[in-house]
Amino acid sequence: MSGTPPSDSGPLDRPAPGPSARAEGGDIASARPPYDGTGRSILAGVLIGMGVAAFVDETLFHQLLHWHHFYDRSTPTAGLVSDGYFHAAGWLAIVGGLFMYADLHRRQATVPKRVWAGGLLGWGGFQVYDGLFQHKVLGLHQIRYGVETLPYDLVWNLTGILGILVGLVLLRGAPRAIADR
Repeated sequence: MSGTPPSDSGPLDRPAPGPSARAEGGDIASARPPYDGTGRSILAGVLIGMGVAAFVDETLFHQLLHWHHFYDRSTPTAGLVSDGYFHAAGWLAIVGGLFMYADLHRRQATVPKRVWAGGLLGWGGFQVYDGLFQHKVLGLHQIRYGVETLPYDLVWNLTGILGILVGLVLLRGAPRAIADR
């Protein structure tokens, strides 16, 4: 222990703005540069997009259609338990993304176009990762059993690629936060 307190680099460690930094009305808060929420808008969207993709996969293919479980290389009980963990992880991603979105909105720094871009990138990335890595490389499960899987694999992966491409298109152009409108 050197006896010196650690630096926090938080808002309390910043020097208070002097008279020259004050806005015309004496408002210190308006003298700060606006918060750039572009990156966090994208990340919030990615988390929400991944969570929604996991929710749709779990609800539609695992629970309603009974086509597969998250892990099909063991007993049905292990498959159900793995579905539960998968479902919980998807919801954690959604909740985390929504908390980030709420914080951005509170700061009036949400960039809606970037949230949508992130959502499509997260959803599409989940689809492609699931379709190629989990289905083919790891062999955790297939989309459907007892049928020719190629058409299912093509639709699954191509829709994910389409989501990624649309998300990338939405990233083009200058970001505009809600406060800038």
